[in-house]
Amino acid sequence: MAQLWGGRFTKATDRQVYEFNASINFDKRLYKQDIRGSIAHVRMLSKQGILTAREEELLLSGLMQIENDIEHETIRITPEYEDIHSFVEAVLTQRIGEAGKKLHTGRSRNDQVALDMRLYIRDEIIAVDSLLRTLLDVILQIMKENVHTYMPGFTHLQKAQPVTLAHHMGAYFEMFRRDRERLADAARRMNYCPLGSGALAGTTYPLDRAYTASLLGFYAPTRNSMDSVSDRDYLIEFLSDLSMIMMHLSRSCEEIITWNTNEYRFVEIDDSYSTGSSIMPQKKNPDIAELVRGKTGRVYGALMQLLTVMKSLPLAYNKDMQEDKEMAFDAVDTVRSCLVLYTGMLSTMGFRKDVMEASAKNGFTNATDAADYLVNRGVPFRDAHSIVGRLVLTCIEKDCSLDELTLEELRRESPVFGEDIYEAISMKTCVEKRNTAGAPGPVAMEDEIRQAQEYLDRGGISL
Repeated sequence: MAQLWGGRFTKATDRQVYEFNASINFDKRLYKQDIRGSIAHVRMLSKQGILTAREEELLLSGLMQIENDIEHETIRITPEYEDIHSFVEAVLTQRIGEAGKKLHTGRSRNDQVALDMRLYIRDEIIAVDSLLRTLLDVILQIMKENVHTYMPGFTHLQKAQPVTLAHHMGAYFEMFRRDRERLADAARRMNYCPLGSGALAGTTYPLDRAYTASLLGFYAPTRNSMDSVSDRDYLIEFLSDLSMIMMHLSRSCEEIITWNTNEYRFVEIDDSYSTGSSIMPQKKNPDIAELVRGKTGRVYGALMQLLTVMKSLPLAYNKDMQEDKEMAFDAVDTVRSCLVLYTGMLSTMGFRKDVMEASAKNGFTNATDAADYLVNRGVPFRDAHSIVGRLVLTCIEKDCSLDELTLEELRRESPVFGEDIYEAISMKTCVEKRNTAGAPGPVAMEDEIRQAQEYLDRGGISL
């Protein structure tokens, strides 16, 4: 059992206690961030005259060699070490001798792990942002190709008014765009360096915390050493952002699952993103969409677990905080895999444009436009609403659409109807005359697409 402490203890740690306390099995994924932080710390110690130039050289070359060996699997991170910090320091000391024991000068595992997690989350924010950018590219391409693809818009899962597929997908573009903005905001708020805070009260060594922060790409050092080692707000915020991403993915997947049913037939999911049944040969199941929908709760669980861990912790560091890692790692892995698979599914999915348009026509989605037609000819809206409602009842009895009623049938309810009613309630007219900002009409939609492209052209998160 390799430990960084033990001087005041007279008995060895019980094996079960050690294993329960250890974090090496999951925090080993922080090895890059741990070594990166140690390299910056060594350079600062040398700059401040706390280490000699020779000691700096030995420590830096040793750290970089350990990272290279881990990358090439010529060294394994094993459970005999309590955590990733113990592993790196122990291996370094084995390789370079006494100089390795000076690596921990002026820092604690409390500020070290706080740094590692900030570096890790910052890296993951950039990675998730890149995946969202790829997804938005796919969504925007669908929008560009479907400005004139008519389909029903829904409220309460009931057909409401005609829109276009471009307009419908544009709603998801805005959701995932907000997700990127939330990630960027979280990245800016967390981009301060806790290293040099020590266990909770700083250190008597003349550290240059601003220099360390600069080496690691942070804006500045954190302002309070107690907050530095006990803060997990940034991680809670990140998990909240991941939960929002999963919620948006789940909403879209729910629609894809519905659209894929025999009753809707709006979409055809590519064979490479579908599965079959072991007993029913006709089945083609939307398993990817269903799994993404199901895994949403997993990410929500990570957020709720960390909120619960942190809700009653006194200052400063407490061992409870070790519980932040496994849930965060799992949530990150889940979101990244879901984004990759959802994007692949969406980019290969076919849209049944004819079925979508027929569904819009057969669902009385042009009823509001029929009422507007009457209003524009002097009929009070409330009266127009009642007139069209009665016409819908007639259509239900006859099993037809509004535009299949004869002019005589229309005029039985209101003499105001003229021959031009059929043009006024056609799918094309209903959609294309709606050109206020954000509406589905082609003029408004082309402007929305232009703005979306300009947004994507600006690139990703910049710190």
